[in-house]
Amino acid sequence: MASRSARPLLAAYLVVGEDELKSRAAQTRLKARLEPGLEAFNLDERQAGPDLDPVELVASLNTLPMGSGFRLVLIGESERLPKPVSEAIITYLADPNPGCVLLLVTKSLAKSTRLYKAVAALGPQAVIDCSAMRSRDLSTLVQKLATARGMSMGQDAARELVSRAGTSTTMLDNQVRALAALCGGRGEIMLADVERHVARTAEVKPWDFLDALCERRLPRALELYGLMQKPSQIALTALVAGRVRELICARSLADRGEANLLASTLRKPEWAVRRHVGWARRFGEGELERALASCASCERSLKGGGDAEIAFLSLMAAVCDL
Repeated sequence: MASRSARPLLAAYLVVGEDELKSRAAQTRLKARLEPGLEAFNLDERQAGPDLDPVELVASLNTLPMGSGFRLVLIGESERLPKPVSEAIITYLADPNPGCVLLLVTKSLAKSTRLYKAVAALGPQAVIDCSAMRSRDLSTLVQKLATARGMSMGQDAARELVSRAGTSTTMLDNQVRALAALCGGRGEIMLADVERHVARTAEVKPWDFLDALCERRLPRALELYGLMQKPSQIALTALVAGRVRELICARSLADRGEANLLASTLRKPEWAVRRHVGWARRFGEGELERALASCASCERSLKGGGDAEIAFLSLMAAVCDL
C-alpha cells in the first residue's frame, strides 16, 4: 500500500487500532492509489451503523471500477457493523470482485471474530496494525513531528505536551503544527512555549505529579495536584513513599558505581528508571530519608482523621524542601 508501484492490492484490508495518525496514513496511502481524475467515481466511503444495508453494500463491492484502476469501498467504525452486514462481507470475501478493494477501519476488533479471520486469511499484509503507542514513546513521536516541520524540540517540552494534550496522536500532531507556526522564527519549540500556549485537556496522571516532586518543583506539583479529579491523598502518599524508596535505592547503587543495576534491582523496565539517578542527586545528605519519614507522618495524619489537604500539602512541601 506504500505506493502505486507497490505489490498488487488484496481484496480487503483491515486497519485496526487507536493510533489515529497511523490509521489516517494507511487510508491516505490506499486512496492515493486510485486512478487520478476518477477518484470521485471509484471511492465509496461509508460509516458502519444500524442503517448500513448488506444488500446495497455488496452491490457496491461488486460494482466495476471506472477506468483501468480499482474501486475502493471504505467503511469507518467497522466495530459497529451489524451482524448481517459482517456476515455479508465474509460471504463476499470468499469470491471478491477483482476490481474492488474493501477497506475496513476500526479501533478494535477481536482476532477471534469471523470478520477478522476472513480478512486476515487474504494475506499477511491484510491486517494493518495501528495500535496506540505506549505513553513513554509518545514524547519521541512528538519530537519527530516537530522535526518534520523544521523545528527542534527537547524531551522536557515533548513530555509536557503529551501530559497536557493526552495520547491522541491527531491532537498531538495538531498541537505541534500550531506551536511550529508560533515559534517558527526561532526554530525551536521550548518548554515555556508549551506551558504558555497549550491548555491542559488531558487528565493529570499520577506519575506526572511524582516526576514534578522528584524534580523538587513545588509550583509545578501544586499545579498538577490542583488539576487532579478527586485525588485520594492516602493513595498519593503511598505512591510518593514508593518513589522516594526508589530514589534511595538509585542513590545507593550510584554511590557504589552500580547504577546500571537499578532496573533489575527494582524489577522495572529501563525506561521507567532512566531519570531516577538524576533525581536522587537533587537531594542532599539525609533528605530522602527525611522525605520518607514525612510520608509516614502524613499517612498517620490521614488515617487518624486529620485534615487531608493540609497533611498532604505539608508532605509536598517537605519533599521539595520548602
